[in-house]
Amino acid sequence: MPDLSLERHCHQRGLSRVAGVDEAGRGPLAGPVAAAAVVLPAAFSCPGLDDSKKLTAARRERLFERLTGDDSVRWSLSYAEVEEIDRINILRATHAAMARAVEGLRLEVDFCLVDGLAVPGFRWPHEGVVKGDGRSLSIAAASVIAKVSRDRRMAVHAEEFPEYGFDRHKGYGTRQHLEALQRQGPCAIHRRSFAPVAQRVLRLDG
Repeated sequence: MPDLSLERHCHQRGLSRVAGVDEAGRGPLAGPVAAAAVVLPAAFSCPGLDDSKKLTAARRERLFERLTGDDSVRWSLSYAEVEEIDRINILRATHAAMARAVEGLRLEVDFCLVDGLAVPGFRWPHEGVVKGDGRSLSIAAASVIAKVSRDRRMAVHAEEFPEYGFDRHKGYGTRQHLEALQRQGPCAIHRRSFAPVAQRVLRLDG
């Protein structure tokens, strides 16, 4: 289970405001990428908080309400929309969303713990933490906020484009989604720069 060991190590180095940063939605064929940044109080405790991928949807929702309803937790959310993803590529769009999430904290952050690898050009001192959402409590909190927020967005898109089933697969390349893409072609929230969507566009154009 994640804990505050990495955050405490930062505190011992004089870095008092440490933000955990994570994203949700890099892999799907449709919809935005969500990024969240979270600064937890030093003695924070939240039983059951873990990497969002290890939690049920119901558990994530409860943890989301616990985190966002706590005035001692500083958090911020940002999206990279489909247009940005297609324009600058998914990796750069994810990094841009992460930077906007940290900026959105409206707090002078001393250090960031970023899930995965270090981010080139990130303007805050930071460390990439591989599988950080299972090691750092603040990254785990960011993973839950990003995941729940993105899932809620995809549920809205499911009402706009009911033929794709976005509420069920959240834009990932499931068999159901690929079959719908084959039948319907891409909609406004599909990522044209992703191969399965781009190939479908080429067939349509042909």
